Amino acid sequence: MFPPPSPYQPPPDQGLPLIYVDEALLVLDKPAGLLTVPGRGPEKADCLAARVQKLFPEALIVHRLDMETSGLVLMARGPAMQRALSQLFEQRRINKRYLARVAGRLTPERGAVNLPLITDWPRRPRQMVDHGIGKPSLTHYSSLHFDAATQSSRVALEPLTGRSHQLRVHMLSLGHPILGDALYAPEAVRLAAPRLMLHAEWLGFPHPDSTEPVEFTAPCPF
Repeated sequence: MFPPPSPYQPPPDQGLPLIYVDEALLVLDKPAGLLTVPGRGPEKADCLAARVQKLFPEALIVHRLDMETSGLVLMARGPAMQRALSQLFEQRRINKRYLARVAGRLTPERGAVNLPLITDWPRRPRQMVDHGIGKPSLTHYSSLHFDAATQSSRVALEPLTGRSHQLRVHMLSLGHPILGDALYAPEAVRLAAPRLMLHAEWLGFPHPDSTEPVEFTAPCPF
């Protein structure tokens, strides 16, 4: 059994975690524990989008990170740029890399997970593998370091699709759940870290105005 979700307690607003800004877009380093967009109910109104829109009222979300995940979030400055950036996502021209700490030692140390995912409706927001009606999802992974003391591995993850909870379910399917994952990890793994050990470290894409390649990095906090 998994514990019921804790009340939403967003981290204090310590100023906008701005990585980059120009006339077209914003890149931000979202802290763990903060919603990307508002949740249901007034108690979940505080989120990254709301904080950003206090200074950039035209800013619009293009993609999301799970509340528990930290790292890079891209926002568009206005509807036209939101459409342009959304098209880049649809065309898979926005490349992403995440860092995670997972239970155990990965064998082999690199590979790919290609499993169809769908919402597990009786237990939503959990997702599950369904080979009948699940949507395709693909993640490349590579182990960077194994820590014998904690029996955990630091892993680089590159999702080629953007399904909900994709990285969490894919790592679970390999038998290596992410440390601190309250939705999918067994209790010992869940309690092995104070937060979900998943961070969106890098983004690379052609700038929608200039078409020149741009890259952004947010240092991993764990």
